[in-house]
Amino acid sequence: MGVISGFSALMYWIVLLGSKLEQDRNIVIPNSGKSQWQEFVDSLIYNLEHPLAILLAQIVTIIFVARFFGWVFKKIGQPTVIGEIIAGIVLGPSLIGMYFPEFSATLFPTQSLGNLQFLSQIGLILFMFVIGMELDLKVLRNKAHEAVLISHASIIIPFALGMGLAYFIYRSFAPEGVQFLSFGLFLGIAMSITAFPVLARIVQERGLQKTRLGTIVITCAAVDDITAWCLLAAVIAIVKAGSFESALYIIALAAFYVFLMVKVVRPFLKRVGDLHSSRENLGKPIVAIFFLTLIISSYTTEVIGIHALFGAFMAGAIMPENTKFRNIFIEKVEDIALVLLLPLFFVFTGLRTEIGLLNDPYLWKVTGLIILVAVVGKFIGSALAAKYVGQDWKDSLTIGALMNTRGLMELIVLNIGYDLGVLTPEIFAMMVIMALVTTFMTGPALDLINWAYKSKSEEIPQEIRQISKYKILVSFGNPERGKSLLRLANGLIKKLNGNASITAMHLTSSNEMHHYNAEEYESESFAPIIQESKKLNQKITTLYKASNNIDADIAEVANKGNYDLLLVGVGQSIYEGSLLGKILGFTTRIINPEKLLNQVTGKESLFENLPFDQRTQQILGKSEVSVGVLVDKGFQKIDKIFIPVFSEKDIFAITFAQKLIKNSDSYITILDTEGQIKNHPALKEAIREIEQFAPGHINFVNERVIEKEFLKQNDLMIISTESWKKLVETKSVWLSDIPSTLILSIKE
Repeated sequence: MGVISGFSALMYWIVLLGSKLEQDRNIVIPNSGKSQWQEFVDSLIYNLEHPLAILLAQIVTIIFVARFFGWVFKKIGQPTVIGEIIAGIVLGPSLIGMYFPEFSATLFPTQSLGNLQFLSQIGLILFMFVIGMELDLKVLRNKAHEAVLISHASIIIPFALGMGLAYFIYRSFAPEGVQFLSFGLFLGIAMSITAFPVLARIVQERGLQKTRLGTIVITCAAVDDITAWCLLAAVIAIVKAGSFESALYIIALAAFYVFLMVKVVRPFLKRVGDLHSSRENLGKPIVAIFFLTLIISSYTTEVIGIHALFGAFMAGAIMPENTKFRNIFIEKVEDIALVLLLPLFFVFTGLRTEIGLLNDPYLWKVTGLIILVAVVGKFIGSALAAKYVGQDWKDSLTIGALMNTRGLMELIVLNIGYDLGVLTPEIFAMMVIMALVTTFMTGPALDLINWAYKSKSEEIPQEIRQISKYKILVSFGNPERGKSLLRLANGLIKKLNGNASITAMHLTSSNEMHHYNAEEYESESFAPIIQESKKLNQKITTLYKASNNIDADIAEVANKGNYDLLLVGVGQSIYEGSLLGKILGFTTRIINPEKLLNQVTGKESLFENLPFDQRTQQILGKSEVSVGVLVDKGFQKIDKIFIPVFSEKDIFAITFAQKLIKNSDSYITILDTEGQIKNHPALKEAIREIEQFAPGHINFVNERVIEKEFLKQNDLMIISTESWKKLVETKSVWLSDIPSTLILSIKE
């Protein structure tokens, strides 16, 4: 404190001395005649209108709106990209700009759009780099003949139909001075594109990634992606050169560039990647090498004349194939690209999309025609090609529906066409609507196809349809918690001699997964569980899938599999996802802001709904089978069990006591403070049977006050959801001392 005071005094003394130096220097103190408050307000307005302040305000608004719409569309079973595209249109002249023009002009002034565009282009370059890395070139090298044929058919058919459509609308909608060749080629390539990232996530969500159909579709999409981007590069070259002959020079340069990337740069990067494949030895100089490769590649293709995005895609495709290496790099790039920069592209596209321009029934008829041509070319074309190579009708139509997904990739192509002046604002708006419709229809089309070709044997995977007397589904997120759930499940059935089964299930959010490393992720997730099953000598079936709605999928698998019991873990609700948390992309590692706010304002008690987070509540509500929720406090063994009976709702726990005594030789202590058992003849008979086959394994306690030491010496407490809620609501002193607890919701 003395140092701060001393140096503050020194600075004040220097200022006093310095003020004497101002003599004869004509110092002018501005005096505008305004009050200090007015000057402050003017300064604040100036700061708000500064380009950097506007850009930051735009970014904040865009991220909030994009995440919100993405979350909403995810909730209704659509890809989040659809919601983010809609968010861009909402913020553009089609909605906000039309009904709140002053607000739109303040937030998105025309002079600020250049900054937004450059930032969005950086986001696209990083995104295309990730897309290139997500391509599994090993799959392409081993590609089936039919996948290549389907892929090429899914490009050439819509490309030809797109050019045919261009012939009919060229005179009415092509920009002045644009050749038919340029216009036709861009409409053709726009009709041919498939959104590889969206398709890959849908395949994961539908559990198709391990099937032959899933492999074919992923291969088709990968081949489609590479072919389409090469075609796009050629189309851009032709548009910029003005004729095919002039474009040959650009195409030749592009071919030389690709040769250098594959034959020279790729082997060099592979050697670097092999030497630095772990997070520990991947230092900043090594990271700089790969980012320089990305930037130089993008710069080269931009200079050649085939767009920087092709260079970014190519840089990603030649990255070392080591999965761990690619994971590390994707983690470094993806968050900033997908969360921060890519939404800027959606909004920039939305600002260009003026749906209000389609103000005539004829224009909407043309829009409908564009959608029809797109669907016929891609959906029907891919389906017929799949049928031609020997697929059945269900698989053929499924391939067609998936290949018809356009999503973000379509917007990239459309924006390139718009920037090159090949597309008018009207055609641009029509094509954006087409991209939305064809992506939106993928999910419903797949559901319709599955319904039309519905087979009972196909509803439930083979591993779930095992015939057994008692079936338990263990659903885990954290492998350590999964081990505890497996120990508990084993304790319930270990002596049933094959008359029971355990299925261990792990679901991953589709937004957090990449199709190319799904198998490795699955293996890592199940490794501790499989190791524990061997230790317990318990045979298990594993089930893994990417999910768009984890809680709903857990309940659906349990219901369709006709399980007797679903076991799940639980976390403290204050750390779990909420509406606000999910919109902003918060995870369980971040304290739930919505709940904290409610607790501060008194709207929610700290103990309200504990220990159930929102996901567990959804599972309990949607499950048609009995559910056990384990509060894991280091659960290891199942020797001593405590069952408090507060009401009739707890009596069913005696059934579980029977199972645990029979299968694990457990010792049960029952607390019956209300005399429920005494007044229940059937229950008394069940307890008598237990005492006959396992004398001394069941004990009764009537004391209303339970000592801490007694609670701590038990391995597990079994209680109903109703009684657990009472314990929580009364803030029972038990809560701090109870052992691991199994909270049961029994369905008759």
